[in-house]
Amino acid sequence: MPDTLALTEATYYILLSLYAPRHGYGIMQQTEEMSGGRVRLAAGTLYGALNTLCDKGWIIQLPVDDGSRRKEYRLTEKGKGILKNEVKRLRELARNGEKILGEDM
Repeated sequence: MPDTLALTEATYYILLSLYAPRHGYGIMQQTEEMSGGRVRLAAGTLYGALNTLCDKGWIIQLPVDDGSRRKEYRLTEKGKGILKNEVKRLRELARNGEKILGEDM
């Protein structure tokens, strides 16, 4: 699967929230806040997505302190590139829509 495909809204917000290191609950909160409450991630959905994103090399899990169960994640350089490509794609979509709709916006 190429890394240039359109991201789901949930994946987009997960990656955005991991621009700074964050743990699972923090990701859920940040995603909900940034999306205006539109994207609410259940724990099972989030952790499945985090595993997939780790497998793709878009994020990494940071080392866990001894005795801690709290896992933190961070965006990788590859993940930043994916995120930048998605922002460019979304801008193009918006520009094209504005061209066609013009005054109807």
